Amino acid sequence: MLYNRRQFIIFTGGLVGIGVANVGHQFFNRSQSDLSNNTVSEIAEKSPINQPVAIAPEGLFAPVKGDVRIVIISDLNSQYGSTDYDPEIDKAIDLVPQWKPDLVLCGGDMVAGQKRSLTKQQIEAMWSAFDVHVAAPLRQAAIPFGLTIGNHDGSGSISQGKYTFAQERNLASAYWNNPNHNPGLNFIDKANFPFYYSFQQQDIFYLVWDASTHIIDQKQLTWVENSLNSPQAKQAKLRLAIGHLPLYPIAVGRNTPGNYIAEGEKLQSLLEKYDVHSYISGHHHAYYLGKKGKLELFHSGALGGGPRQLLNSNLPAQKTLTVADISLESKETIYTTYNMKTLQVINIQTLPKSIGNIIRKDLS
Repeated sequence: MLYNRRQFIIFTGGLVGIGVANVGHQFFNRSQSDLSNNTVSEIAEKSPINQPVAIAPEGLFAPVKGDVRIVIISDLNSQYGSTDYDPEIDKAIDLVPQWKPDLVLCGGDMVAGQKRSLTKQQIEAMWSAFDVHVAAPLRQAAIPFGLTIGNHDGSGSISQGKYTFAQERNLASAYWNNPNHNPGLNFIDKANFPFYYSFQQQDIFYLVWDASTHIIDQKQLTWVENSLNSPQAKQAKLRLAIGHLPLYPIAVGRNTPGNYIAEGEKLQSLLEKYDVHSYISGHHHAYYLGKKGKLELFHSGALGGGPRQLLNSNLPAQKTLTVADISLESKETIYTTYNMKTLQVINIQTLPKSIGNIIRKDLS
């Protein structure tokens, strides 16, 4: 629903930091029961121009929709070779259209590979199951799907000059390059899709690199720099980068070398050089919203199996989905992250103030 003048005054006057926070941006601080009666919103056909509209599935906290809205999910898989998905995934995909996003981004690990004994038939069956549970419903809803390949989708691990999981990479490529599985993206460079590529949606330039391992090789780094130096990237109102492994460790059990990108400082500097706003990642199965230097670091929690605890935190592990609302004029992002077990919004202030050299976003 659209807020009338009185509701809008109440809305803006009651803003506090729930779920996520930005400097100068805050959210409601009411009980979930109060919110459930007031946050279900739809865009009316005759809605006034530029009036804030809060949109979410019925009964959930509804954030105000930005110029661009992205739903971010990651790490959907379960046991090796599994063609089943946890109930939170089906629930999330069913709810996604009700947030009215312009794009869904996935931080990788869509299937449960990275095991040499898996046969071609088993790997193809996993991608078929992914299509049924995730990709096909989003295609039917006409929601574009941006993705980065995870270590369980098509690991870039190399042994003796060859890909250790070459069959998995070949079958991941075959799935995503099948015209029937068109993700609906406006590609700029598709030559190495789905491993590293670029696309543009609504004045935002998206650079996706292959961070299915901790090594970003020199060939890919050259491509990254050329891409970010391109006219399309420079002319975009915002630049976002996506990869499976994060630049720095943030989760228990994933803070060992190989579980985060090598030379993170160097890659951070490269992204900052070209004014990349945020780096979005998965793999650590833990939600954390931080900033280091000029770069925002969004760590997506797992929606599938194996959520993990954050470092420096006693919070229990949580399965999450995030709605990102972006202002193209101010270049600000407001994240609303839901615990997919309870559908409650996660208060950013419950997250650690820092993890290593990463500062929580609302404090930076």
